[in-house]
Amino acid sequence: MDQSRIRNFSIIAHVDHGKTTLSDRILEQTGTISDREVADLVLDSMELEREKGITIKARAVRMFHRGSDGDTYELNLIDTPGHVDFNYEVSRSLQACEGALLVVDAAQGIEAQTLANTYLALEHDLTIVPIINKIDLPSASPATVAAEIEEVIGIAREDVLLASAKEGRGVAEVLEAVIQRIPPPRGDRAAPLRALVFDSHYDSYRGVIAYVRLVDGEIQAGERIMVMSTGRTADILDLGVFQPEGVSVAALGAGEVGYVATGLKNVEDCQVGDTITLARAPAVDPLPGYRPAKPMVFAGVYPVENSAYPGLRDALQKLKLNDAALSYEAESTVALGFGFRCGFLGLLHMEIVQERLEREFDLDLLITSPSVEYRAVLRSGEERVVDNPAQMPDPGALEAILEPWMRISIVSPTRYIGAIMELVTTRRGSFERMDYLDEQRVLLQYRVPLSEILVEFYDQLKTRTQGYASLDYTFDRYEQADLVKLDILVNAQPVDALSVITHRDSAYDRGRDLAERLRKLIPRQMFEVPIQASIGSKVIARETIPAMRKNVLAKCYGGDITRKRKLLERQAEGKKRMKRVGNVEIPQEAFMAVLNMGD
Repeated sequence: MDQSRIRNFSIIAHVDHGKTTLSDRILEQTGTISDREVADLVLDSMELEREKGITIKARAVRMFHRGSDGDTYELNLIDTPGHVDFNYEVSRSLQACEGALLVVDAAQGIEAQTLANTYLALEHDLTIVPIINKIDLPSASPATVAAEIEEVIGIAREDVLLASAKEGRGVAEVLEAVIQRIPPPRGDRAAPLRALVFDSHYDSYRGVIAYVRLVDGEIQAGERIMVMSTGRTADILDLGVFQPEGVSVAALGAGEVGYVATGLKNVEDCQVGDTITLARAPAVDPLPGYRPAKPMVFAGVYPVENSAYPGLRDALQKLKLNDAALSYEAESTVALGFGFRCGFLGLLHMEIVQERLEREFDLDLLITSPSVEYRAVLRSGEERVVDNPAQMPDPGALEAILEPWMRISIVSPTRYIGAIMELVTTRRGSFERMDYLDEQRVLLQYRVPLSEILVEFYDQLKTRTQGYASLDYTFDRYEQADLVKLDILVNAQPVDALSVITHRDSAYDRGRDLAERLRKLIPRQMFEVPIQASIGSKVIARETIPAMRKNVLAKCYGGDITRKRKLLERQAEGKKRMKRVGNVEIPQEAFMAVLNMGD
């Protein structure tokens, strides 16, 4: 296909504004899928995506469409996630495109993530085609939303398209706008091959399958390729495009999007952001690639059975190929044995990774309390990164602790401003600015410590605004804070997997809450079990699990009192000995209690 008739575009939107439904209607309109194949959410094929109603993985698909000028055009669509935790997937997809369809709900208008994704597209110099979707809803107000787009994003209202993806209205106009407004790719087909790997997955038969966007040159089936970052070479086992399932092709040229089955068995040999070139005529310079994703949330991932550790290691290695934002390194604890310290972009990302590991690799896992990356400054002047409470230096050696602060944007109806302000101030947040989008909706911006929005902040925000508020956040900077390590001791033994780093002001409440939960969750023993929350050597909260007591006097009917006393003393002596040598097994629910700490 001639480059002038190729269009590469993605669809960006806030969660649940209908971008995946619009993608499916575009596939139908272009005849990419037959009437027999038409199913809801063709591109959200992952079981988890259908269950949760969100897009997790970016998906690429090639279509052909006849424009109003009579020419046939090749359209490469990349469907992207909308949730803030998968922002990294969006930025990778946008780098493989020249334009983006910005979908906005006709009833809800511009949301926090709409703005974030728009700025991301503008950063990549993409042409933006705004679409107001769901105009069939009774509460739809397209004129108001078009005015909002003009006011907030700066795109004239006459350039805004109206559509109803559910009913298929306006889809033909959207396709025509893609052809007319989005520029064709710029690339030199005569130059040496340079293909950007924007996604990949592992196939047990064909090795690493790289999803590529060709920037320069051409590639043909059966050629020998080289990965520029590692120098590894491999013969192409299969070359193809997504329609939306993989279809083999003989060749791909500059500007096109497709996949390459490399046959590489080692996941490290071909990673997202790498440049693929031909082994016989390699390019001189690789493509810029991507900035590495920076994990914000860290947690320990352990197999329930220690024998499953090698299986967990292999599963993480394969999942990292498909999810470049995931990071992991081996660690071990006394309570849980061998496992991995994993880094995630957010709590939803962590939940999705856990479910994918359990479903796709049939693993039974235990996840420890999530933590963020702190920086500890020692009296010696050395600075240490602390992403695990167990790494916290001794308080005597500490000069200061720095914690990450986030800049958050909340879009909400004006009537909930008070409830939002109360929520954010109780989480140590500081107000920055407030802008009215229209008479009914407001954009609030705050700075909040990441640790405070980690657990339950989003749930609380949705509860207090009856589900109307939307949230977006970006990293701001590190700031000094009065933080302490809260240790949990069970039967005088510290349980490192239950330790948390928290602000000194909330340490007492958190310690007491945790001790109360553990008292209910840990089963009773034959001896008394104390549960203590401590900061250093100072115990700040305590709960006691009473001992189970056998009635040793059941067979004594009257008689000499000394006999009864002797039996009771022997029982008390046995319990003391048990307490010295007894182990308390902590059930999995106890570890999950740290995660689900309520307000």
